[in-house]
Amino acid sequence: MSHPDPYGSTEPRGWDRPAPALPWPETDLEPGPWQRPAPGPDAFGADAGAYARPAERETYARPPADPYPGGPWPADGPPPGGRGPRGDDRPEDEFPTAQIAPVRDEPTGHLPEVRDEPPSGRRARGRRRASAERPPTTAPPASKAGRNLPAAIGVGLGLGAAIVVPLFFFLPAFLAVLAAAVAIGIWEMARAVRRSGAHPPLVPLVAGGVIMIGLAWFAGPDALCLGLLVTVLGTMIWRLGDGPGNYQRDLTAATLIVVYVPFLAGFAALLAAAPDDGHLRVLVTLVAVVLSDTGGYAAGVAFGKRPMAPKISPKKSWEGFAGSVTAAAVGSALLLWLLFDVAPWWGALFGVAISCAAVLGDLAESMIKRDLGVKDMSNLLPGHGGLMDRLDSILFAVPTAYLLLAVFVPVVG
Repeated sequence: MSHPDPYGSTEPRGWDRPAPALPWPETDLEPGPWQRPAPGPDAFGADAGAYARPAERETYARPPADPYPGGPWPADGPPPGGRGPRGDDRPEDEFPTAQIAPVRDEPTGHLPEVRDEPPSGRRARGRRRASAERPPTTAPPASKAGRNLPAAIGVGLGLGAAIVVPLFFFLPAFLAVLAAAVAIGIWEMARAVRRSGAHPPLVPLVAGGVIMIGLAWFAGPDALCLGLLVTVLGTMIWRLGDGPGNYQRDLTAATLIVVYVPFLAGFAALLAAAPDDGHLRVLVTLVAVVLSDTGGYAAGVAFGKRPMAPKISPKKSWEGFAGSVTAAAVGSALLLWLLFDVAPWWGALFGVAISCAAVLGDLAESMIKRDLGVKDMSNLLPGHGGLMDRLDSILFAVPTAYLLLAVFVPVVG
């Protein structure tokens, strides 16, 4: 016996059924005046003709006119004919909302003041809510130099202590600090140049850079140059294991890193390795660089208006450069006269040369970062960025200092 088809009726099924008539006029299709609903048992049912459009409403029976359209009821009761509040014969109690008094505007001065206070318990993370007694939280204003100045000062003092303390109390420890700084700088540079698609091998670069520092310390400038050649050759051989793809690009980036970080830093080892006064040579160089950075920062913040190299470093100004040169010249003239008995004008020349080299080193690293599309080499040092962001000035200053001090203060023995 076959079962009856539950969908066998002639009525369309599913989504094929016509949509029911809407209880309001379709003003977007054919605008027309709004009409009151016709009296009937159900305004949404069979008596929906009152909601039809004007062209279709003629087919339905017109409702009787309302003697009180939109107005109040008479005081003596419902309208004549016993009609309810909706104009039909239903009693008035079927419409309880008709008995509700209208809402009127009343004064609220007697009501207690409502305060916007946080709910009990711990609030979610974010900005705290403000009130009359508690102003809204505002972000601390950024420094004109674009960095967190207290953090930068604290980290700078820590780095200075890590250099000066072993320099005066245990000189071989300074060699270890210098080698660690070179290794970190090579890692930051190799990490940064990967944004350009180059992948220089990190292991031979770090190993060769540390060896170059040791060669400069123990064997002098000739050994430093030899270490540079050996490191570049070792990087070329190591890179052969990764295949020919991008070999030239990777080798170019590796050569740049070797020359920029360990070779230039090796001159700091040459300064420290000078007998009797090596620690003083390093000290006057670092002091000149610090004075240059500090003078440039102060003058740039106070008077900087004309940018020095807007496409490379927009925050550097000619006024800041003048402050750098002046501070380094005055400080170096006094320091070299006190420590090495050098005439003040030669000390001032030393300070000017160190300041110019430091500014060029800063601009060189800014150009590399802008070419790679990075703001800092890393986020290792709060307020400074990466270690290379602090070594950029020193790396160009130490070869200049080594050359000038070899003329002004010749090494004895």
